[in-house]
Amino acid sequence: MSLSHATTRRLATFRANRRGYWSLWLFGVLFVLSLFAEFIANDRPLLIRYDNAWYVPVLKDYSGDAFGPDFLPTEADYTDPDLRKAIDAKGWMVWPPLPYAYASSVKDLNRPSPAPPSFRNPLGTDDQARDVLARVIYGFRLSVLFGFTLTVLTSIVGVIAGALQGFYGGLTDLLFQRFIEIWSGMPELYLLIILGSLITPGFWVLLVFLLLFRWMNLTGVVRAEFLRGRNLEYVRAAKALGVSDVVVMWRHILPNAMVATLTYVPFLLSGSVTLLSTLDFLGFGLPPGSPSLGELVAQAKSNLQAPWLAITAFCVLGGVLTLLIFIGEAVRDAFDPRRLPTA
Repeated sequence: MSLSHATTRRLATFRANRRGYWSLWLFGVLFVLSLFAEFIANDRPLLIRYDNAWYVPVLKDYSGDAFGPDFLPTEADYTDPDLRKAIDAKGWMVWPPLPYAYASSVKDLNRPSPAPPSFRNPLGTDDQARDVLARVIYGFRLSVLFGFTLTVLTSIVGVIAGALQGFYGGLTDLLFQRFIEIWSGMPELYLLIILGSLITPGFWVLLVFLLLFRWMNLTGVVRAEFLRGRNLEYVRAAKALGVSDVVVMWRHILPNAMVATLTYVPFLLSGSVTLLSTLDFLGFGLPPGSPSLGELVAQAKSNLQAPWLAITAFCVLGGVLTLLIFIGEAVRDAFDPRRLPTA
């Protein structure tokens, strides 16, 4: 299937922005790798060959007595030296490159936590003796997935709300605008504090709560496009032919409105990642112990004697946001009709 001339031009303009183009590749590679975090950083072996049998602990739980009668019938602890010796005596294990999960405690440290970077822990440990690199890998995945989900859901709700406002106008638009003005003035942080005192916010609870207040980001842009588009000649002609309102909005106006909307999406994603990190830093985000970039910033604030925590937090969070901003600038240029590819 061949691409349209407009799509080809936009792709060429996007590639011409070398900074945004390579930022997309780098961000994409990092994100794909983070999706396989369990195979990169884990306190469980990837594969075990024991007594002529195969085990895959990274995908399945095994009890300790599966590796000999001397161990309890509870979940196997592969960091136990005795269990390791028993497995090595009748087989072998393949470990991931980083033998720590985000919640693993590094044992046998030769100094108090937080410990500085070493060959064993490339980014050091935090004040709970957890490997910082493992938490960065899992935290990056969690933050980006949360940001993606929040951005997609808020975009869908915001586009629908803006489309209804702009297409019908009149009293519908007036009432919707007054509701948005009132709703946007709600004290979001105070409500989140109250929610946190009643229940422990998890991934989905926090996502739904933020969705209630973040869907208005795109409403104004979509509303303006629909207000303009509903008066175009081909839209009037479609309505005169008896085409339903849903089909007119979906087929004739929404494609034009999405041009302006898509330019905002990378910036909304960066804002969502920043928002989650801020809430985690303040203690109103994900449950304690969750791998989070915001929790890493809080660790740096609480341990000023461990500068590697602050440096890691700054580089990771700043690097992620910088990549997203560069991608957003390239997307904005690609959908700008005044710009043509220069390379």
